[in-house]
Amino acid sequence: MPLFIMRTLSFILLPTLFLFAFANNDRELEWWETTIFYQIYPRSFMDSDGDGIGDLKGITSRLEYLKELGVGATWLSPMFKSPMYDFGYDISDFYDVHDEYGTMEDFDNLMAKAKELDIKIVLDFVPNHGSNESVWFEEALKGHDKYYDYFIWEDGVEDENGVLHPPTNWNSVFRKSAWEYREEVGKYYLHQFVIGQPDFNYRNPDVVEEMKNVLRFWLDKGVAGFRVDAIAHLFEVNKEDFGGKLPDEPLSGWTDDPESYDYLNHIYTKDQEETYDMVYQWREVFEEISKKDGLTRVMMTEIYASPQITMKYFGDGEREGAQMPFNFVLISDININSTAAEVKYALDKFLTFKPIDKLANWVAGNHDNNRVATRFGPKLVDGINMIVLLLPGIAVTYMGEEIGMVDGYVSWEDTVDPSGCNTDDPINYVISSRDPERTPFQWSSEKNAGFSVADKTWLPVADGYETLNVEVQRNSEKSHLNVYKTLARLRTEPAFRYGRYESVAYNSDILAFKRWNEDETYIVVINFRDDCYTVDLTYFEHVVGNLEVVVTNIQSTKEVGDLLEANKVDIAGSESLVLKVTQ
Repeated sequence: MPLFIMRTLSFILLPTLFLFAFANNDRELEWWETTIFYQIYPRSFMDSDGDGIGDLKGITSRLEYLKELGVGATWLSPMFKSPMYDFGYDISDFYDVHDEYGTMEDFDNLMAKAKELDIKIVLDFVPNHGSNESVWFEEALKGHDKYYDYFIWEDGVEDENGVLHPPTNWNSVFRKSAWEYREEVGKYYLHQFVIGQPDFNYRNPDVVEEMKNVLRFWLDKGVAGFRVDAIAHLFEVNKEDFGGKLPDEPLSGWTDDPESYDYLNHIYTKDQEETYDMVYQWREVFEEISKKDGLTRVMMTEIYASPQITMKYFGDGEREGAQMPFNFVLISDININSTAAEVKYALDKFLTFKPIDKLANWVAGNHDNNRVATRFGPKLVDGINMIVLLLPGIAVTYMGEEIGMVDGYVSWEDTVDPSGCNTDDPINYVISSRDPERTPFQWSSEKNAGFSVADKTWLPVADGYETLNVEVQRNSEKSHLNVYKTLARLRTEPAFRYGRYESVAYNSDILAFKRWNEDETYIVVINFRDDCYTVDLTYFEHVVGNLEVVVTNIQSTKEVGDLLEANKVDIAGSESLVLKVTQ
């Protein structure tokens, strides 16, 4: 008997959730409804020219890897022309490629190679703000009326000593005031992110049309859709509703640090009603282009919000919005300390709130959050990937999660992310910095993990890459990479593509869910702790007799093809399994 406790569980069960994954098995599904979306952070994926920075040619050279994974679409973080204060999220030219990443010809070659491999390309759309080094902003400073009105300008407030202060107490997401003074115009401009990212004025019809034209430009090139960045910040309150003066935001009570974004309750700068209408207008642009070339476009929206707010992005019942308002529960709602019941509650939430005719989506990691292996521990990498790939709906994988990459260590001296730099804190900067999850992709045990031949890469490669990389895992019988590829193939089965879903938390540690369609039934079991249990899976209706082991996590001692008795399945500590009913 193992040192950890063995327990038999048959009756201590929490309520289940029983859902249809798809209402109509006969309907031909769109490409985006069945694919896996793979997020690439271009700066860190593959460097083709030896400058230590990933680029478009590098991505093109590695597209076969995505095909190997079973991925049908890739979303590229911004690769547009930019001063790189926020590494591409401060765009100076929405119609061109940043020179560090290549040329428009390189982008066209990427599109051609992707088409050859039947991989869709989705780009990042950053509509909330531009760059203070853009022609638009430079013209605004020169007094050009059209471009001046592209941005949000306000007079400062003088105190009794004649000292000028920002118009409101609004804070930037990256700390400190969200207002910056420019002597050229004698006013402050709003920047909800870094100083170099002036917010656009969406109450100006010229801005609305300009950004629609940006969408049209790239969609006409065959881009399959966009992930929309920071959508919640698109509108601020209309000052005309407050007597012509923008109001201060109330204190949140969450922190005593007046420079922190969390110091305020952002009731005037986030989640304004006009935002949803703009999303619906963009969807109309998507449909406009799709009618011309027959390719359905997909819109993903980045929104960290309550389910009630998130669901508004789907549409209003009359107009369509985003097909994929991102579901971040695996990032925001749970962590390594969460119980199985809390995980179940988080998973069920999106499925419960979403409209019956819309699909869920599952996102466990991205360029803004610590990696899965860091947040949950390496033992749960395969279990989390089972959740992402086998739950009903659309799967989204951040590059490296398929091999269990961990956050890299980035010293204060090497830190470049403004979110970390703006803390001015060489000790605690790592809490805010997003650099650790952006370290270069680990291809092999060669120099710089096979990412670059440069002497120095833009961020240091994570420690341990010599054994944690694609090349090693390709050649290992049991590896996260090979588990991922098996799961990607498995999700094409009718039970996962069309099937129903039911879940149960057996206790604080064991989560199980059932996927089934007609006479095909699978059970996925994930143990979130190191204790060992015996579980009775006949709790699920029509699950009796023997279960065949189809997939295991890499720590499991069970073998594919093993038969287990459904009423007494031994689950080892931190074990994750996919089982198939054999009757």
